[in-house]
Amino acid sequence: MSALSDNLVTFAILVYLVAMISHAVEYALGNARTRVAAAAPARELVGAGVGGGGVPTSPAPVPLPAVADRSARRARIAGLMAVGATALAAALHLAALVTRGIAADRMPWGNMYEFVLTVTFIGVTAWLVVLWKRPSLRKLGLFLTLVMVLLVATAELVLYVPIVPLVPALNSYWFVIHVATIVFASGIFLLGAVPAVGYLMRAGYEQGKRSFPYTLAKRLPAAVSLERLTFALHAFAFPVFTFAVIAGAIWAEAAWGRPWGWDPKETWAFISWVVYAGYLHARATPSVKRNVATWLAVLGFLTMLMNLFGVNIFFTGLHSYGGLD
Repeated sequence: MSALSDNLVTFAILVYLVAMISHAVEYALGNARTRVAAAAPARELVGAGVGGGGVPTSPAPVPLPAVADRSARRARIAGLMAVGATALAAALHLAALVTRGIAADRMPWGNMYEFVLTVTFIGVTAWLVVLWKRPSLRKLGLFLTLVMVLLVATAELVLYVPIVPLVPALNSYWFVIHVATIVFASGIFLLGAVPAVGYLMRAGYEQGKRSFPYTLAKRLPAAVSLERLTFALHAFAFPVFTFAVIAGAIWAEAAWGRPWGWDPKETWAFISWVVYAGYLHARATPSVKRNVATWLAVLGFLTMLMNLFGVNIFFTGLHSYGGLD
């Protein structure tokens, strides 16, 4: 089962890569369609017989609209293929987690490798739900699948560890309660960071900025849609994250005789909670600009990454369960 899980993760990475490439093709074809549409008026003037000196010319065929339509159809096909590949990759991802859990005879959340695999699965599953509700956001999938490829590949190539039993401190029913809610909230925050960054780029593009990275947002949905999605995801995840922190404090009291000790991971969890609370407060305050509030959401996710990678790699404490040597 362990070997099967490893192979399934590899297949999932490859299919996520196919999904990302398909989304990139949709982007490219969309840009080609825009260029064709922009060139159409000039070609139509020539085709209508307006030549130099006012001398009519013979009518010329005007294939540009047909080319634009063909590009649109191909872009749509590529986009649908990307969604299908993402769904297939998510299914392989789930199968990898299930087989890992069966091989370990526990929930597959005992180290950094398993945690990252689970968080990314929650993120991509939430994305598929969002996409089912709002298909118009499909082009955001390019950035989501890029994140999936990077994080899942990092887990497989850098964070991988063989299956080992849980350390004694984790062998508790609170392991399921606390870690499940942390994983779930982290997965939604992961997804929420994608439209947050997309909004910052798209808002700049709509304001006339044409330098990198704003041009990357040319094909994204409108900035207002991305901002609303960012808020909805964070508003949904924050109460779950709050419960997870409280559950962790209760577990710490039972395991170590104190609910809070400013352990590095506890400290960074508190920092993340404060930053996300600050984002939601700023988002609800009319005088705070939306881009300022969104930067807080991005900062919140950076603190989550620090808690996951930085704390486990560079610090030692009671929560040092990363599994890395």
